[in-house]
Amino acid sequence: MKYVFFDIECACVYKNAAKMCAFGYVVTDENFRLLEKEDVLLNPRGKFHLTGRKGGEGLVLPYEYEDFKKYPTFPAEYERIKKLLEEDSVVCGHATINDVNYLNLETKRYKLPSFRFEFYDTQFFYMNAENDFTRQYGLQAMAEELGVEFTPHRAVDDAYATMRVCEKLCAREGTDFMGLVAKYAVRGGKIANYKIRNLTSSGHQRYLTERERQREEHFKAHEEFYRFVNKNMHRRKRGGSLEGKVFCFARDIEDDVAVSRKLLEVIFASGGRYTSHPTECNVYIAREDGGMRGSTAVTAGAAFIPLETLEAALNM
Repeated sequence: MKYVFFDIECACVYKNAAKMCAFGYVVTDENFRLLEKEDVLLNPRGKFHLTGRKGGEGLVLPYEYEDFKKYPTFPAEYERIKKLLEEDSVVCGHATINDVNYLNLETKRYKLPSFRFEFYDTQFFYMNAENDFTRQYGLQAMAEELGVEFTPHRAVDDAYATMRVCEKLCAREGTDFMGLVAKYAVRGGKIANYKIRNLTSSGHQRYLTERERQREEHFKAHEEFYRFVNKNMHRRKRGGSLEGKVFCFARDIEDDVAVSRKLLEVIFASGGRYTSHPTECNVYIAREDGGMRGSTAVTAGAAFIPLETLEAALNM
């Protein structure tokens, strides 16, 4: 069985277009012994417009952009790439869903038949191994963690680093490639008929289930909190010790209905009011530093008071 690790670089990526300029790949056997390695360079038939993670200019590919005009276009290399990915091989990349989408967009752009293969993802393997699905691990960060050196954004070097990261991860986990698949019950992604199915695993499914449960709890707590505010604020005592004070709580305090209701009962009984808009309050309450919402409130002129201080002041 061959293992194909690949990476793609594009001159530009938009919602409905990804103009490929490099397809880098390495082929190994089951023991990660290198059999083949190449950077297939392509004429993207378009200008280079590269952006960083936040959309700003900054990403630089380690190539001479003018040289790409002399290389063949994607259709000229399509059959070779298709054969490499589809014929009797296990395919893997890093954040592979992105590269598979680039292939999909290029086939549509040039009106070529859809690719058809299953694929795996070192990033997804790592998320399962760390049991952390809350963040997207970059190849460079994973490589540093696992002791792999490479030049970022050269397609063939990224593909080679992806292979070495996979090899190191397998060694750390005491298994081989398919052992990782079995250990974390990973179902590979798939592309066929221009449709893409992403990877999943038992751990990822548990994470999604728990995240949905937390969202539902947050929604219910949010509704309960604001029902209480809308029902009771107009009944507040006029002329009390907190008259003129407009409070706003951090989100986690709003969601902790047992605490937030007690606070509001005392605040309303003393003439205070409540707002959900941090720019409209003059007192902001949080357990820690208040986060972005707290910063917004303080910038707008609100006093920041830790929850413990308020509870003590209100004799709670």
